[in-house]
Amino acid sequence: MPLARVTPPVALRYRLPMNSTPTSSRLRGALNPGVRPREVFAWSLYDFANSGYTTVVLTAVFNAYFVGVVAGNASWATLAWTGTLSVSYLIVMLAMPGLGAWADSRGAKKRLLAVSSVGCIAATASLALVGPGGLWLAVAAVIVSNVCFSIGESVIAAFLPELARPEALGRVSGWGWSFGYFGGMLTLGLSLLIVTRSQAAGETATHFVPLTMLLTAGIFAIAAVPVFVFLKERSAPQRGGAVANSATATATRTATSPDAAAATAGALGVPPSAAGKSLGFMGVMRQLGASWRATKAFPDFRNLLICGVFYQAGIAVVITLAAVYAEQVMKFQQAQIMMLVFLVNITAAAGAFSFGFVQDRIGHRAALAATLVGWIAMVLTAYFAQTPGGFWAAAALAGLCMGSSQSAGRAMTGALAPATRLGEFFALWTFATRLAAIIGPLTYGMVTWITDGNHRLGILITGVFFVIGLLVLTRIDMRRGEALRVAQAGQVA
Repeated sequence: MPLARVTPPVALRYRLPMNSTPTSSRLRGALNPGVRPREVFAWSLYDFANSGYTTVVLTAVFNAYFVGVVAGNASWATLAWTGTLSVSYLIVMLAMPGLGAWADSRGAKKRLLAVSSVGCIAATASLALVGPGGLWLAVAAVIVSNVCFSIGESVIAAFLPELARPEALGRVSGWGWSFGYFGGMLTLGLSLLIVTRSQAAGETATHFVPLTMLLTAGIFAIAAVPVFVFLKERSAPQRGGAVANSATATATRTATSPDAAAATAGALGVPPSAAGKSLGFMGVMRQLGASWRATKAFPDFRNLLICGVFYQAGIAVVITLAAVYAEQVMKFQQAQIMMLVFLVNITAAAGAFSFGFVQDRIGHRAALAATLVGWIAMVLTAYFAQTPGGFWAAAALAGLCMGSSQSAGRAMTGALAPATRLGEFFALWTFATRLAAIIGPLTYGMVTWITDGNHRLGILITGVFFVIGLLVLTRIDMRRGEALRVAQAGQVA
């Protein structure tokens, strides 16, 4: 992968006086007029804040605790874990388009970000209360925390086009992603310190896992503060569009009763009278349908959504099942698996940060295409790997591709989404990624179940997702898509 010259991370540059130094000039040159560097630092720090949640709760610590301790290694334990995640992703898929449209209509992305952040932090901390047999508390807390995490992830991404110039979207997006991976490594590293010390003292998982949950929630809470202090809400309320006008009536339709809807509406600032209309599943589906129909005027963005479903399905397999593959096929021990997670985070941070510069230089579509080719190479490397060294190489390649491809997808969304509907269109991107998070792991699981545990075939079929994504990507015309975005902004003006 070609690498452009890497400048110091945003965090280091922020600590220097913001004067006319070359570093400061390059940073300011990437930002929209009126955007201060400390806003970008705060925005990037949010990725740093929330990444510990996915690393510790979903990937490295609580998932194993759920299966082995909470569910007592029952035959259905793994299914219960994947089912819990699937329910949370389904909720996000249904709720996010309406919430995004509501945030656009009210100019309230920052308010929605605050609500989702508090929800994720509180639910993560509540996981510390889960012990053996506490299945339903664990299920509820994981669903709430993952839904809130996903909402926050979508909303923070919607700020990107307000901060970065169009030609610098890849760079600035890469800063955030790279910060995020370092945040994940910090939280995981401190968690491993707690685990190793506790085990050395003869303590069990019921003692040290709750501590790691409190640690994860605490780091999220502290590191998220700057975004609410420094990041500005620049989008004005949009009340003219059909979707925007209906947003207040659809923002809370995930509830199935008027009381639940009114409670949610009050938390988000939606009038209870509006929240009480068209409640339920069909209301959510109508909002989702309206948002999808709106993309007909933006065919390249629609193709990006389809492309994202496929390649993100492959990424979801790697994120959720790489540890299982390492244990079942490569016979890695727990310590090796944890080091593998560190390697993936390090290479992912490097890929996200450095490849952002390449993306702005060669174009969004070409950059994403390069990462998808890298993913295909990773799948083949893992499939043919017979030694630990071969699998370590596949993991390093996966990290590089993961950081750069996820950053590229977010930047492409910012380049193609109309300025007056950023929340809604980024919500559709979240819908696509959450749909992928269900399709990918379930496909892998079905393959291994049908073939009586053939994980190698499962990883090979995962490569098909990347191939299809690459084929759909060829249908995206960035010039046409960006022209449509500009034209829509002109019509609104």
